[in-house]
Amino acid sequence: MKKTLLLAEMLLVIAGAGCGAPDTTAPEDTREAVTTTAANALTVQNCTPLSALTVVASGNDGNVPQNTLDDVLDTRWSSFGKGSWIDYDLGADRTLSGAAIAWHLGNTRANAFTLSVSSDGTNYTTVYSGTSSGTTTAAETYTFASRTARRLRITVNGSTLNDWASIAEARVCGSSSTGSTVVWRGDFETGDRSQWTSTQMVSADRLQVVPSPARQGSYALKATVIQGDDPINASGNRNELVKMTREAVGSEYFYKWSTMFASDFPSVKTWQLFAQWHHEGGSGSPPVELYVYGEEMRLNIGGDPGVIVWKAPLVRGQWQDFILHVKWSPDPSVGFVELYYKGQLVLPKRSIATQFPGMLNYLKVGLYRSDTVTAPGVVYHDGWTMARSLADVL
Repeated sequence: MKKTLLLAEMLLVIAGAGCGAPDTTAPEDTREAVTTTAANALTVQNCTPLSALTVVASGNDGNVPQNTLDDVLDTRWSSFGKGSWIDYDLGADRTLSGAAIAWHLGNTRANAFTLSVSSDGTNYTTVYSGTSSGTTTAAETYTFASRTARRLRITVNGSTLNDWASIAEARVCGSSSTGSTVVWRGDFETGDRSQWTSTQMVSADRLQVVPSPARQGSYALKATVIQGDDPINASGNRNELVKMTREAVGSEYFYKWSTMFASDFPSVKTWQLFAQWHHEGGSGSPPVELYVYGEEMRLNIGGDPGVIVWKAPLVRGQWQDFILHVKWSPDPSVGFVELYYKGQLVLPKRSIATQFPGMLNYLKVGLYRSDTVTAPGVVYHDGWTMARSLADVL
């Protein structure tokens, strides 16, 4: 399996420092009368809202950018200074046509702002420039000619009252999906393992479909490995489900699932895989694998030794949500991986070879580990979904 492990720096999405000087009088609007009603929810008109996977901003005064997605008009994002911005990432290119914005205290001041779009988070194109009405706290929809982009940024250039940027709620508007792009579900809602192609297990009790704990729906998979479990007479110990996904070269998919490690999951300085896209017709480490090493979860690309493109502390006893976005190719200039963990983009798109030349991949989940591990290991899986769009795994 693994003889050496190369550490790669983990990539994180962080918000930059705030623009402009701080408000030395008070945080945004504590000196102004708040006119909204408690627990007001957002409504939009002339807008088909698209789901944003993450939101970041140039800065904040403690009123964080995530507040603009909580469907409550009494919370807000605030940042001081002309040019303050907030940026919504949809996770993949979509057809965008506008934004619905509910301005904090929007009935007392008009806000000057621009909307810009980007597919890479670096190069932005301004698609709208204008001013809010200054007459309402409800959402106002601002439209522009349809554009294909992944991100929308709202840049605020002050108001008729002050230089605070302050938004209660915002939604990206665009074209709704014309149909589901879900290719396959392995969420165990059949109550058995029939959604999967085959099993590699020493006995049925090692891969159990159980009613609890479940992350979603009514069932989840409980995978158990005991030292000596070797159902296919190969290296290591395992009990795994197999799905013959066989993604074509050049294809692009989103994979969503949740994993929970038992409270007594072993802590050992060796590999314990919980998901892998293995290559056909060959032995050795797969081109894409997620595993535990000691007290870390890791995503490794390229086999042994490969490149560790992401790692995070191991958490036991709690469901961990993943979305892996992959373009499959043996060409590192074509293939890429992108990872969302617990609803946050933790690995921006990384160009890398995701297949070995001449070999397609297939999915294996459960638990596969070094045969040197002595303690039993238990891991739970739920919600496995494979789709062609981010919207259909959200």
